[in-house]
Amino acid sequence: MLNVWADGAEAGLLDRYRERGSTFAYLPDMPASRAVSATMPVRLPSWSVSFGLPPIFEMNLPEGFLRERLRLAFAKAAGSFDEFDLLGIVGRSQVGRLRYTGRKDERLDEVPFQSIDEILAHQRDGELFRYLLEKFASFSGISGVQPKILVRDEGAFPDRAASAQRLSQSFRGATHIVKFWDPNEYPQLAANEYFCLTAARRCGLEVPPFRLAEDGAALVIDRFDLRMNGTYRGFEDFCVLNARRTDEKYRGSYETHVMKRFAQFASPSHLSQDLESLFLLIALNCGLRNGDAHLKNFGIVYGDVEGEARLAPVYDVVTTAVYLRNDSLALTLNGSTRWPHRQELQRLAETRCGLSPARVGQLLDRVATGIQETRVDVETYAAAHPAFQDVGHRMLQEWADGVLALAGR
Repeated sequence: MLNVWADGAEAGLLDRYRERGSTFAYLPDMPASRAVSATMPVRLPSWSVSFGLPPIFEMNLPEGFLRERLRLAFAKAAGSFDEFDLLGIVGRSQVGRLRYTGRKDERLDEVPFQSIDEILAHQRDGELFRYLLEKFASFSGISGVQPKILVRDEGAFPDRAASAQRLSQSFRGATHIVKFWDPNEYPQLAANEYFCLTAARRCGLEVPPFRLAEDGAALVIDRFDLRMNGTYRGFEDFCVLNARRTDEKYRGSYETHVMKRFAQFASPSHLSQDLESLFLLIALNCGLRNGDAHLKNFGIVYGDVEGEARLAPVYDVVTTAVYLRNDSLALTLNGSTRWPHRQELQRLAETRCGLSPARVGQLLDRVATGIQETRVDVETYAAAHPAFQDVGHRMLQEWADGVLALAGR
């Protein structure tokens, strides 16, 4: 059984249910503001699923390489290893406002210190990667197949260096996300994402501060859910909002399971603005040829589960077509997963966002301009980093096709 904490206070108990499921019950007299999810309001009956964990509790479980590493490290001691066991390991340090502890444990999400500058300046030899995994794997409640860890360097906020914003010296939670890549499977993936995030920022989308290591081996991103008072905003991805498991993240459409679903949870006062940004992000993914824009790569953030919910900043954007020949959309658009042309994107914006044809044209042109301006950065970086030249050249080819599609050609 696990204690579930929301906003630093106990919210309820999570336990196994029947043979393969789990059940969650709120503590008595729990205020509505302590709800663990916008999809699971406080109530007397428990919330139960017959298989695995409810989506909000499964949301941050590591996938792929990191999950397997944790399984190998803990399965022998645990005697078994399922999602419940995994949550018990990484539950103290998570993206968002929820934490998980054993029944007799107090909440303590103290993450070891790690200099971000050391990661950014290190030359890849495999040793730093192994060291960081060993040190931070059990503190990394963050989803994704790509290896990612959560680390703490409360002084590494260069954009706030000239301001009075400082975390308390007693703060011990994670401050940054560090992403690595397998050079044999996805070469230059960190640099790939760096330039995709650069394009997103140029399009006017909100992107957390991000930096690429000098040798291109790692990408460091500031936690977008961390507030300078040391608390964390709530975060929920679209698997949670659609009541779907992680293994269903490719099931759905951009019209219904992204645009329509967002409108059901978003703040009414910012709905038009955020729907426009959401459309801009979908169009950017198409232009960059990112075939991994699935339900877990969109999300909402909020300060209060009963308060305003806004579109989460951009995260996990990569030109996947570089690695997967004949790649396509992660979700359907107009009933198809083929890359859309301008007319199909215009129909999406007009019908789901209520935008005028003129406004849609401006947004699509903004995406094309953001991509084109970032091409210069890719070319410059490739000229100085021979190891990136092949991937960089293929990225530019894919972006050229994407921009042509955005132009309706």
